[in-house]
Amino acid sequence: MGDQDIATMMAKIGADARAASTVLATAGSERKYAALIGAADAIWENRMAIMDANAEDQVYGEEKGLSPAMMDRLMLDEPRIRAMAEGLRNVAAQSDPVGEVMTEWDMPSGLHIQRVRTPLGVIGVIYESRPNVTADAGALCLQSGNAVILRGGSESFHSSTAIHDCLQTGLKQAGLPATAIQLVPTRDRAAVSAMLTATDHIDVIVPRGGKGLVGLVQREARVPVFAHLEGICHIYVGATADPAMAVEIVLNAKTRRTGICGSMECLLIDWRFYTQHGSLLIDVLLKAGVDVRADGELAKIAGTTPAQPDDFGKEFLDMICAAKLVDGVDEAIAHIRTYGSNHTDAIITADDQAAAHFFKELDSAILMRNASTQFADGAEFGMGAEIGIATGKLHARGPVGATQLTSFKYLVTGNGAVRS
Repeated sequence: MGDQDIATMMAKIGADARAASTVLATAGSERKYAALIGAADAIWENRMAIMDANAEDQVYGEEKGLSPAMMDRLMLDEPRIRAMAEGLRNVAAQSDPVGEVMTEWDMPSGLHIQRVRTPLGVIGVIYESRPNVTADAGALCLQSGNAVILRGGSESFHSSTAIHDCLQTGLKQAGLPATAIQLVPTRDRAAVSAMLTATDHIDVIVPRGGKGLVGLVQREARVPVFAHLEGICHIYVGATADPAMAVEIVLNAKTRRTGICGSMECLLIDWRFYTQHGSLLIDVLLKAGVDVRADGELAKIAGTTPAQPDDFGKEFLDMICAAKLVDGVDEAIAHIRTYGSNHTDAIITADDQAAAHFFKELDSAILMRNASTQFADGAEFGMGAEIGIATGKLHARGPVGATQLTSFKYLVTGNGAVRS
């Protein structure tokens, strides 16, 4: 397919999405609910076809030389498909944000003013490897009254297509336009460039992937972007941390799923904790098979790998993490400010004052105390699902659910009011 053919195809997809967005903006909650439940049922009923498509993608991923962690992101089995379907049902169960009166007030002039949630319009989602994003993004955009154009990663092409078919089934059953959720039917990178410059057709772009993808989008987009940048998540184990709690949290944060953006990439251990409990946390990680890139005193622990400067501030997305000793909460904060990505950072401590200081001084989208960074997830926040974790500061921040995919308008009512 030539560049001109792709440009023509993308212009039609964009125009169709814009037309569908006007229907979705006024679609009732019942129809959106029906579409989501129908799509969830279709995903479960077609789980074997989805797994067959995913098997093709796994072969493609192996041929591309994807890392084990990236292959894990790509893989769909029956439990993950069940979770995907359940995610759609969870989104359907959320309250419809469209039309919600955010606030209202009266003015001495006689005006009654309401601020009311309204859809953004058309959302373009560009993502890599994880095929479940197809379902999550499609569902959240539908629930928030937005049309969506999905451009999945080349490695998840077959899986995303099979999932998209199920979303279309739900839309058709509910009497909503199939063009409300469209999947770009080509792996060609020219389609990405077309989306990034489609100011007439797309209102916002959401990139979901690694630094390379997000950087490309931020450099080339002419459409506003909700940036989901790297998840360089830190855990600082404070002086008063309960050692058993610290072991459980650190192990979960690194090893539960290494390929997700909420995976811990850097462990900071307070010197006073280390003095009391020694190499406890490092030993646990090593025993679990983690390659610990240790700095300074920690590098003396048998089995660690001496840290290189670029191991800090790196998103490994693998069974690897950096580790360093710090002298108190302020040194931990300084390190995170230098090397973090404003995604998710956590403190493990029994000290309320230290926790409050950590929360106040850091400006990550998500800050946690005594909890695994793997909870950085829209579903775990009660949003049903997420389209990504926004690490910027404009419009949406943290997990982006249906509510975050809306803007607002003002409805102003008078009784013959005129301005003097």
